[in-house]
Amino acid sequence: MRIGVISDTHNYFDPRIPELFAGVDHILHAGDIGLPAILLQLEQIAPVTAVQGNTDDPGFHYKQAEVVNVAGRKFLVQHIVNPHSLADAIKTQLAHERPDVVVFGHTHKPFCQTIGGTLFFNSGYAGKSRFGLERTAAILHCGDKKIRAEYLPL
Repeated sequence: MRIGVISDTHNYFDPRIPELFAGVDHILHAGDIGLPAILLQLEQIAPVTAVQGNTDDPGFHYKQAEVVNVAGRKFLVQHIVNPHSLADAIKTQLAHERPDVVVFGHTHKPFCQTIGGTLFFNSGYAGKSRFGLERTAAILHCGDKKIRAEYLPL
């Protein structure tokens, strides 16, 4: 199975996303979405699980965290996660949920590292170009035994 991962769109839907995510089975959006229209566009490609980012309007009622089972694995999606210094609330959530993968955003930087048996994954930044940051989305290729990350330049 293939899972599209995107974060920090900041109300910008890159026109290349439908082609890059063509054929994915599910999409995870790790926050700083912008208007709900972004999610509607993603839902035209595949089912979407999304969470609120620190710049998202609370009036849209995006959830702070989501747990979803896809491709025989459990994914925890939350916007702000520091894998090397986990907040107590995240530690508790990890102990309770025991996810295979934690998908996060916020830093605008790609990250893919297994820590304590859990894959921590950030697809990078998909919003409009700013601060000279490279813009990326990603696909997680979920095989029977492993997950392979593929970063997609935007």
